[in-house]
Order: sequence, then structure tokens, then C-alpha cells
Amino acid sequence: MSVRRLADASVQPASFAFNRANTAAAKQWIKKYPKGREQSAIIPLLMLAQEQEGWVTKAAIETISDMLGMPRIRGLEVATFYTQYQLNPVGTRAHIQVCGTTPCMLRGSEGLMDVCRSKIHHDQFHTNDKGTLSWEEVECLGACVNAPMVMIFKDTFEDLTPERLAEIIDLYEGGKGASVTPGPQNGRTGSEPATGLTTLKSEKAILKSTREKEAKAAAKAAKAAPDAIIATEVPAPAAPVGPSKAGKPKTDAPETSPALNTPSPVKVALAVEKAASVSAPRHSAANANKASPEVEGVSKQRSGPRAKAEPASAFKAPEAKQPAVKQAKPSLDDKNRPAGIERPVAVDDLKLISGVGPKIEGTLHSLGIYTFAQVASWKKAERDWVDAYLSFHGRIERDDWVKQAKALAKGGVAEYIRVFGKKPV
Repeated sequence: MSVRRLADASVQPASFAFNRANTAAAKQWIKKYPKGREQSAIIPLLMLAQEQEGWVTKAAIETISDMLGMPRIRGLEVATFYTQYQLNPVGTRAHIQVCGTTPCMLRGSEGLMDVCRSKIHHDQFHTNDKGTLSWEEVECLGACVNAPMVMIFKDTFEDLTPERLAEIIDLYEGGKGASVTPGPQNGRTGSEPATGLTTLKSEKAILKSTREKEAKAAAKAAKAAPDAIIATEVPAPAAPVGPSKAGKPKTDAPETSPALNTPSPVKVALAVEKAASVSAPRHSAANANKASPEVEGVSKQRSGPRAKAEPASAFKAPEAKQPAVKQAKPSLDDKNRPAGIERPVAVDDLKLISGVGPKIEGTLHSLGIYTFAQVASWKKAERDWVDAYLSFHGRIERDDWVKQAKALAKGGVAEYIRVFGKKPV
């Protein structure tokens, strides 16, 4: 997408205001959006400004932004993003938008652009000498089946030839643009086949035959019963259907009796009703912590005999976990310590051995270990001594320092790659 900028300040008007009709239209647009979302109306309001002025001026963008209570930079972002807004003055009588998308291009849109170049201006977005006409190439305008086409303001002109477009431009230049009928310019209706209809060719004939059939049917019915009134049979109302008993359980239990759904017609004496009711025991301090005999019996059955309490001396406190004893480093005077040497002029990079970092390398140097050959010559006892001294817990054996050191001592990194299939870490 090309950069879109506002027109030069020399052509920008000092101010902008909607006319009376567009002021009312702007208010209607703003009302369509929920409270707090009125800024969304900037797109239709900018279109109103363009229809009024012919193009979108800087003053219009700022005025509309202020009207909607939004930062002016937001209004500028919207206006410069959408190509539907003309940011430069256009022709006062016609601004021609020529579709250049693939269908129109294949059908001759380039020829239409040549007409615009010759009759208006060689470059897009420039007006002719009188300022009445301008043109631009645009993307798809939505009438591909009628390609090629142009749009002048809100009207589309389709099925164009360069000659027909030249005639239309002359009419608009002469102030007679309203006399040009929009739509296809080759005589076809809408988007019907360019070669003409192949089916449903005569709408009148179809309607006539249909009417004739209906008239014959009505005449035949009238002749069969001239004085009869044809009535539509109305089916008798169906007998009311009772509620379904499909889901009702098959039982004779008294609680399923339908009589329970209504109050009993027999009145029970008040004394009998009181005798039948069971009152709750009164609360007292004596029975506050007592349960009924029935509840006590059930509780005893569930809990069973209580286990005999064991004396406190029977419980033993958990034994405290003994902290792990940290293994002491082996003595430097141990006979299994590898023999060290004086620091040579050329020191090998022991960090090429997997598991050796800068700190471990420094420790090895302090032990007099400077070369790969020294590490490669370590015996099992010597490897164990170094592993214990470094607190490696067997890492020297796992990483196979001796094999790594032998490869590095023999041929450096190249030999290491040959042996292990990868570069030293």
C-alpha cells in the first residue's frame, strides 16, 4: 500500500463546517452507536464531508475529530488509511475511478486508462486544466461480470469501450453527466449473458400461458357446479386427550393414590390430631448432651467396643533423621593423586572436555593438570581421586573424560568430531 498524505497546505481550506442537511445526517449517524462508542461514526462522517466538499480536507478531519471527542491524530489515521477518502482535490464535475483488477484488466481496462490520460491528465490524482475532471486506478469495484467498468462518484458504468468512455467524459465535461444512464453501456440488462438470453427468453409469453391455464381451470370448475359454493372441509375437532400414564409406576402403594393430591374431605378431631403428633423433647441442661435411646443403640452398633487406651509410655517418638555426613576431600598427599607438572608454555583448553568449565579448569590447574595428555593417562584410581576431589559423584566416568582427552590430544577438535560425531560442548 502506497503512502497517503494530505494535500499541500496551499490548497487546504482554512475551516470546515457541515451544511444544514449534513449536520442533521451526522447527528443521526452518531446516534446509531452505543454510548461511549460514538467515535466509531468517524467513517460515515468523513464520507459525508467528502460528498459535501468533493474531497477530505485537513480542516474536515480535525473538525470531525473534535465533534466526536477523539484525538485529531486518530482521525488522521483513519482518513489516511482508507483509500475511499480523497485527500487531494478532485474534479468538480467528475472523478473517474477505473477498475484495474484482473477481470477488468483482461477485458480492456488499460484502454480506458489511456482515454483518461489523453482527455484528463497523464497522471492520476491530477485535475484537468479547468479543474473539472480527475481520475485514478482502483481495485475491484464488484461488477466483474460486466468488466471493464468505471465509477463516477456513486454511479457505475459497465461494459465499456474506450470510445464509449470518451463520450461519457465529454458529457460530464459539458455539464450533462446527469443524462448518462448508469449500468451496462452495451445494451444488456444487468449481468445477463453478453451474447443474449438462452433461456426464459419471453417473459410476456410465460405470463400469458400461465394466465390462460388458470382461466381454463376456473371456467371448467364453474361449468361443473355453476351455483355451488366450493367450501373447504374443516376437520371436526379431536376429542380431548387425557394426560399420559406412560411414565406412571405400576404400583398399588397408598402414597401413589391420586386421592393424595387433594385434601381429605373427612375432618379429624383436634384431640386425635394432637395425640397423633409427636412433639420434640424440651431443651434442658440435663439432656443437652444426651441422645435418644434409639440413637444411642445405633451409635453403639456402629462404633463397636472401644479400644483400650494405651499408656503414654507405649508411644515412641519418631527417630530423628541423621544428617548426611559430607564426604571429606581426599588428601593432596594421597598416593592416587595424579602427578602434576609445571605450567607449560602451551596450555590445552581443558574446557573442551564435556563437564569442565572455567571453575573446574582452574581447579585442575591448581593440581598441576594442564594438558589433554595428562587426563588421557589417568588410571582408575587416579580418576576416582579426582572425581572425589571435585565432588563429581562419578561424572568423570559417565562423561568418559579419558576418551575425550585422548581424541583431543591426538587430533584436536577434528579428531573429537570423528570419534564422537559432534563438536566439543
